[in-house]
Amino acid sequence: MIDIHSLLASLPARIDAIPRTAAARTPDAPALVDAGRTLTYRDLADLVDRRADQLRARGVRPGDRVLLASENCADQIALIFAAAAVGAWIVNVNPRLTAPELDAIRAHAGARLALYTAAVSPEAEAHAARTAAAFDDGLMVGPLNDDCTPEQDADVAALLYTTGTTGKPKGVMLSHRSLLFVAAVSSRLRGLAPGDNAWGVLPISHVYGLTSVMLGTLSAGACLHLTPRFTPEGMLAAIRDDGLSIVQGVPAMYARLLEHVGESGPLPSRLRFAYAGGSPLDPALKVAVERLLGVPLHNGYGLSEAAPTVSQTRLDAPRSDTSVGLPIPGVEVRVVGKDGLDVGAGDAGELWVRGPNLMRGYYRDPETTAAALRPGGWLNTGDMARRAADGALFIVGRTKELIIRSGFNVYPLEVETVLNAHPGVTQSAVVGRLVAGGNEEVVAFVQPDPRRTPSETELRAWAAARLAPYKRPARIVLMAALPAAANGKVLKHVLKGMA
Repeated sequence: MIDIHSLLASLPARIDAIPRTAAARTPDAPALVDAGRTLTYRDLADLVDRRADQLRARGVRPGDRVLLASENCADQIALIFAAAAVGAWIVNVNPRLTAPELDAIRAHAGARLALYTAAVSPEAEAHAARTAAAFDDGLMVGPLNDDCTPEQDADVAALLYTTGTTGKPKGVMLSHRSLLFVAAVSSRLRGLAPGDNAWGVLPISHVYGLTSVMLGTLSAGACLHLTPRFTPEGMLAAIRDDGLSIVQGVPAMYARLLEHVGESGPLPSRLRFAYAGGSPLDPALKVAVERLLGVPLHNGYGLSEAAPTVSQTRLDAPRSDTSVGLPIPGVEVRVVGKDGLDVGAGDAGELWVRGPNLMRGYYRDPETTAAALRPGGWLNTGDMARRAADGALFIVGRTKELIIRSGFNVYPLEVETVLNAHPGVTQSAVVGRLVAGGNEEVVAFVQPDPRRTPSETELRAWAAARLAPYKRPARIVLMAALPAAANGKVLKHVLKGMA
């Protein structure tokens, strides 16, 4: 059991204590493997100090926002810790955003400085070039924003802009305490230790990669193998050749790996567990991945506003279903009906969360903050869930994605689960489309397995045998690849526009 009161009391004041503590304890232990080069914890601490001095020399002050456009690399991690050491807020963005998207974030954040790790990302290099950034000690650094006003909230560590399913990003303010809490609890629940080797392919610009993967791994003194971009070939090599003991990814990554390796038996590896998160896990995919990797595929649930972890399955109690597990220690949950009262076990309702992991609010958006953070310290996640008799959570879908077909509620996740179970489907996404009379119809976008692409007729028959008539897609659209953010999350607002 985790003693939450003792854990909270033991947390340092800022996230930059993580590399400093590890460097003092085990200076020669490997911290990062980046492009074939190993950095010890002493090396990482020294790099953090160097980058912090660089930020100060460039005019960064406590309370300033520092935008960092980077893909996974050692400098990105060092700059996150360096901003914390200076007292600035790091604004992590993925350089694969378009110019208008990145510029909108920089303007909304009022960033004092923008940094680009051009050496590991052509897109970061392109953004740097168009903003007149100059080379400085291995980085591209944009001009100083003299109009930036420092914020007075010294507890904020990161300002993360959600990709969102709506297309309108929001700036989530996460405190040092929330990030450190989730990193500590997650690493303890997973039994992370200095001898572990974790795969670092999930974008650190996203909260899952930042907290659960990067901060969680380093807070345990383990080693993180950094990979800037996902490929199924790279995932296979990392599992088979790099001595990984832990692999974390989104379901779409595991689906791509299965496509790549075909029907081969268990991969030779040193894995002791695998973990999925970031989007719903399909039952058929879970079974196939466990057969391939030879270890349980654990599941979990989180969101940016909760830094991100809310629940996860336990290593000592693997599940055969696709529950997202029990709330992590220190986090409370409610499943609430339209009347604001808790629903019964097994009934669906809005998922509300409370704990030390919650955001401080949305930056410069008090109205949206008030709508999300409810009285009593509860966060309305906007997700629909049901709770089993044993307390385990099952995510039903997004509140705003609910489709009302002829007066019946259709949860897209239920339809997606049926389609994804077809052996010729890699992944699917279901949205609603308004039709005459204020009704909605179900539209399914399907990414087929290129080795055995099913026809639309075949998929319709498959759905008809497994879904009630009102749940069946009125249209099925086959696509070579579903539009997705860098973290693997399908961009449903794009599909909604297509529908």
